[in-house]
Amino acid sequence: MKYHTVVRGLCLSAVLFAVPAWAQVTVRINLAPPPVQYEIAPQLEPGFAWAPGYWAWNVDRHVWIRGRTIVQRDGYRWEPDRWEQRDLAYYRHPGRWERDAGHHVIKAKKPKKAKHWNNAAGDDGPGQGKGGKGGKPGKDR
Repeated sequence: MKYHTVVRGLCLSAVLFAVPAWAQVTVRINLAPPPVQYEIAPQLEPGFAWAPGYWAWNVDRHVWIRGRTIVQRDGYRWEPDRWEQRDLAYYRHPGRWERDAGHHVIKAKKPKKAKHWNNAAGDDGPGQGKGGKGGKPGKDR
């Protein structure tokens, strides 16, 4: 039983020390990003948003990441990636969803399905057999 307590304690320690590895990585560089490249956003279908392109840092230089279509979140707007200058360094802030205070969800009404029966098969509706009088199929009254 003492063995299980030691193993459990070691596992718990490993988990607690691994948590900082999940923290967000901040990129700090001394080289300003090039000017933004403007892209033509495609015409979007309902339920999608456009995330514009941005300059990312790749080891020793900036690289352009093209814009992309992303799934829209109701009540939010996409805040694009950006670089911020603080003192002599530049910090990249990744794009994220920001709550849109002026957003009102409007639900589209679904059209009701028309109730129709397959009269070509000789069926006059539910509960009605041949002849349309509500009796058992094949039985005439």
